[in-house]
Amino acid sequence: MSTTTAAQRINPATGATNAGYRTLWRWHFYAGLFVMPFLVVLAITGTLYCFQPQIEPLLYRHRLIVESQATPRLPDNALLAKARAAMPPGSSAVTAVIASDPRRSTEYVFRLADGNKLSVYLNPYNGEVLGTLSVERRFMQVDRMLHRKLLLGKPGELLMELAACWTLVMIGTGVALWWPREKTTARAALLPRLTLKGRPLWKNLHAVMGIWLALGALAFVLTGLPWSGSWGQQFKALATAANLGAPPGSWGGLPLRSVLPGARRERDSSTNRPAQSEANSEQHAHDEHSGHSSGANSMPGMVMDDLPLPLAPWAVGNTRVPSSAVIHDGADADAAPALPLGRIVQIAASLGVKDSYNIVLPTSATGVYTVSYFPDDPKNERTLYIDQYSGAVLKDIRYSDYGAVSKAVSYGTSLHMGRYFGLANQILCAAISLGLAAMAATGCVMWWKRRPQRTLGAPSRERGAPPMRGWKTGLVLLGIVFPLMGATLVAVWVLDWLLFARTARRLTRG
Repeated sequence: MSTTTAAQRINPATGATNAGYRTLWRWHFYAGLFVMPFLVVLAITGTLYCFQPQIEPLLYRHRLIVESQATPRLPDNALLAKARAAMPPGSSAVTAVIASDPRRSTEYVFRLADGNKLSVYLNPYNGEVLGTLSVERRFMQVDRMLHRKLLLGKPGELLMELAACWTLVMIGTGVALWWPREKTTARAALLPRLTLKGRPLWKNLHAVMGIWLALGALAFVLTGLPWSGSWGQQFKALATAANLGAPPGSWGGLPLRSVLPGARRERDSSTNRPAQSEANSEQHAHDEHSGHSSGANSMPGMVMDDLPLPLAPWAVGNTRVPSSAVIHDGADADAAPALPLGRIVQIAASLGVKDSYNIVLPTSATGVYTVSYFPDDPKNERTLYIDQYSGAVLKDIRYSDYGAVSKAVSYGTSLHMGRYFGLANQILCAAISLGLAAMAATGCVMWWKRRPQRTLGAPSRERGAPPMRGWKTGLVLLGIVFPLMGATLVAVWVLDWLLFARTARRLTRG
């Protein structure tokens, strides 16, 4: 990202280029060579995902959009029943998408007998089934999986994480190459010089565009890495261990006692305590006498990220999902009636959660209703666990319960996705993303114009390079913070020593 040519970097007294310049250029070249193809994919898919609210209604208008009517909407229970009737045998409803927009259809997600998930859309005014969409093959889901893992599963996820880490090297070396020296003015460094021609023009455009985009690219990397599959999970665990991540106690699960309606009525008739108070008292007593942790009654291994949700707040992603331990007093637990969906919607509304949220439905006698509200403003994020029999709110996790790191990640996520301040946020993210794609294009043009025949065209090694201890320390720290990148740094160093250093020694001896 240098705004000056190599000739302008020459020291008049010695005739040599500035010490360390070629070494930085070499690192910048190799980092860009690896990163740029992934950067183009990230830029295109990220831009599309930012505009999901505008794109999906255009792609699936006949499923998502209905004509607003003056007649009241059908009850949620009736709509869910109609959706179930439209699904093939062996299907189970797993998620309800709640939206109050009078122009939006009602959506339910079902898990089919073969394990695939299917969304069914209904007209909320008359119950007409408008169509279905595969959750996995939905355009924005494919775009998101390309963005996160190149549709290659775990290997693709690791590759994207590695590309993000190496982008930090590319940004750092690029800024160092651009940094004005000697008599270069701020205007010359920050504004393109369109009077140049040929490769100097491309180099100048690449440098100026790069410095303007550097801060945005850095923000994209730092706000995206917490969602990565390898480092992101480790970072979340570390933040939680230091009481800076998830809400206190949420990682250990929740102790629950769901009393069947019939059993509760019998107990209430023989005592003066309210049913809910008794349930809470029994729950507390059970935990004290059993000696179990709060996760004793949780579903083994099930966390929020495992639930059929499009997205859940980062802070609660590894929160243990509770299970209801049913006290049936001889009654048949499997015959216990769960509260209908409409009642859960009413409970959520009474707590201030009224629009654009998801409810994960219980699929067993020990399940709970999980309400996940992931709005544009992180301060309003909510996660509720609601007892499927009594309707008791077992846990209400809010933004104020998050640790410091989780609060920062929540804001970073909202900005990264173009959600925090509306259309302006979307346009800003798109400008940065497409600008990075343009950086890749200008870098390729520069390389094409200077490449020697039958060689890669990498900058040559610098003879007598300075120690550059600061840069080496920075790379070591990056390798420690991002172990996957650290492994590749070692691999690059070994290959460079084996392939290039030996060649240089042979030429010197010759």
